[in-house]
Amino acid sequence: MSQPSAITLYGRPSADYAAHLDEALATLRAAIAEFGTDTIVQASSLGAEDVVLSHLIEANELGIPLFVLDTGKLHPETLQLLQATQQRRPEAVTVYQPDPEAVQAFVAAEGEEPMYRSIALRKACCQIRKLEPLERALQGKSAWLTGLRREQSGARAEVALRDAGEQASGRPVKFNPLASWTWGDIWHYIATHQVPYNPLHDQFYPSIGCAPCTRAVTLGEDFRSGRWWWEQDNARECGLHVSAATSEASPLSHLQEQPA
Repeated sequence: MSQPSAITLYGRPSADYAAHLDEALATLRAAIAEFGTDTIVQASSLGAEDVVLSHLIEANELGIPLFVLDTGKLHPETLQLLQATQQRRPEAVTVYQPDPEAVQAFVAAEGEEPMYRSIALRKACCQIRKLEPLERALQGKSAWLTGLRREQSGARAEVALRDAGEQASGRPVKFNPLASWTWGDIWHYIATHQVPYNPLHDQFYPSIGCAPCTRAVTLGEDFRSGRWWWEQDNARECGLHVSAATSEASPLSHLQEQPA
């Protein structure tokens, strides 16, 4: 018997789906009204939420480009979806990769998979492969869009549609148009609009990051339990979406101290 797809398993909209859809579009249009499209960008991991957000932008001709962080450790399935996305929207997709010399030095010192040895080494890997490229991706931007949802984890339960964060210090405003959406809403949208998605979702990967740091989840586990599963810290974030309210520093603050 074949395994059911993620659409079959999860594609049931909430009672508030129509309102959530309207809210997402209103948030996108509010972001454009505030900042225009020249300095707004979508951050995409090519997960289910991000392909929905990209489709909303594309289908409504909102003209917001996106970027993807290719860490050098992504699953083949993710890279294939990235290639297909680039082919479909070549003018709108930018890929950022980590500094090759920094990666080479880190691997030479710590090996290919040091993340399993300590949280400090895992965060050092995230710093090189994700946070530094994120810094470059957001340079000159006034705002960025993410697929964060409140339902994803306890650490994200307070996600706002518009998160000014540390705007006063010059960092871009973060918009989370899908903050209210349920997992069922996401998959109902994907099914309704036939949005291409990462096939790992059909293998019980609700959250997909780097291959060494992502596993499938089992029934009853939360959406983020497959990320850094060997760690005991319930937050389990890489730093891309850790705000000043939940961390001693913002995800970009320590990067500001590094030379360009």
